[in-house]
Amino acid sequence: MLLKSCCIYSTGVLSILLLILGIALVLSNVFPHFLQSMVEKEVVLKNGTEAYEAWENPPAPIYMQFYFFNLTNPEEVLDGGQAAVVEIGPYTYREYRPMEQVDFQDNGTKVAAVNTKTYVFQRNMSRGPESDLIRTVNIPAMTVMEQFKDSTIFANLISAYMKSTGEGLFTTHTVGELLWGYEDPLLKALSAVKPDLDSVFGLFYKSNASNDGEYVFYTGQQNYKDFARVDTWKGESMLNWWTSDECNMINGTNGASFHPVITKNETLYMFSSDLCRSLYALYEEDVTVKGIPGYRFSPPSEVFANQTINPANAGFCVPAGNCLGSGVLNVSMCKQGAPIIMSSPHFYQADEKFVRDVFGMKPKKEQHQTTIDINPLTGIILQAAKRLQVNVYVEKIATFSQTGNVRTVIFPVLYLNESVVIDDLSATKLKVIMVEQNVVVNIPFILIGLGILLGGIFMLLMCRQKIPESTAAERQPLLSS
Repeated sequence: MLLKSCCIYSTGVLSILLLILGIALVLSNVFPHFLQSMVEKEVVLKNGTEAYEAWENPPAPIYMQFYFFNLTNPEEVLDGGQAAVVEIGPYTYREYRPMEQVDFQDNGTKVAAVNTKTYVFQRNMSRGPESDLIRTVNIPAMTVMEQFKDSTIFANLISAYMKSTGEGLFTTHTVGELLWGYEDPLLKALSAVKPDLDSVFGLFYKSNASNDGEYVFYTGQQNYKDFARVDTWKGESMLNWWTSDECNMINGTNGASFHPVITKNETLYMFSSDLCRSLYALYEEDVTVKGIPGYRFSPPSEVFANQTINPANAGFCVPAGNCLGSGVLNVSMCKQGAPIIMSSPHFYQADEKFVRDVFGMKPKKEQHQTTIDINPLTGIILQAAKRLQVNVYVEKIATFSQTGNVRTVIFPVLYLNESVVIDDLSATKLKVIMVEQNVVVNIPFILIGLGILLGGIFMLLMCRQKIPESTAAERQPLLSS
């Protein structure tokens, strides 16, 4: 009987201890801190870590898709009519972008590397072959006309040459030529008097099997929040682009696949050489990718807003004070003077006038928004899509008859979708991590549950221990013989 009572009271004491321990662990947040410290140890660019391997050679396949806008009514446009375009695509390329010439510096706190990009055409994922023809604005001609429009003598000479060769405001070339380059007769003629001028033009000319210069990254050894953050690019400090307490990504879908632990209050920054600037993204919603939870971040409309809404974009008003409106950025200053205007595809989040000016523009959030889906525990990118549109500023130039009576318009040439989705092997590994995380994080609640369960058992046993005594008393005879 004594042993039985001892076991019962031991159960009660144990339930109280488990409850106290569980509540203490919940309040102290021990296990979440432990998990974060484990992640922080892995979030460092160091040989032998998974973070380094993913940074050096991203395991998930990256695809670059191009969608062209084929002009259907060139004569009407030259007569002052509205341009009508038809979207043709995608033309898909597998993108390989390993980090090369890796050199650790400053006792392992920094690492220098170049990011060589190679594009391989994927016919089975494309609308057609690279030999498909596209009619679009003649970008070399438009660039030359813009640059010499105020010089009557040169303008007349160039215009006469264009007439002799049949060059006009619009041209037809293959997908491969428009992307990777073709010899342009006008540029070739001008290179005779200007030897430093390249006679080959392509929207991504010299971009295949090349890199955009040396980056120096922080490894995260001193501070995990600095993991893969850029210190310098081409020897130039990037302090003006990022601050140390922000999570950063390089070139959108490229760069590190790991980042510090993510919260919904983070601001994610991406450096885009296409825009000659950084983009930032804010939390939008919770998502699930291949069964893994994530936070979706996307650039707000302010990224492409005019200087009235976003003063930081004033530098894209070229010449100074000449802002085109919200949703478009003039990047001619970093495109060798070519009148290139960048926007989101189909002028998504841009002023309505840009959509109205070109028949065939149909902006849709789910198709044209730039998004980044990140697992909040590990900071691993689950899915990302960088979507940008290349446009050309087209206007009537009196000194060039080739422009006819064309309306002033931001003419869409193509848009790109650079995307990546976590590969199946990495997803499986991450699911295991998530299961382990759930188990570890829930240990305090398991202890509390066990404490409540044992407490219930203790109360039940106490009640049953008293029941026999009362029952025996009730069975005593009222009168003794």
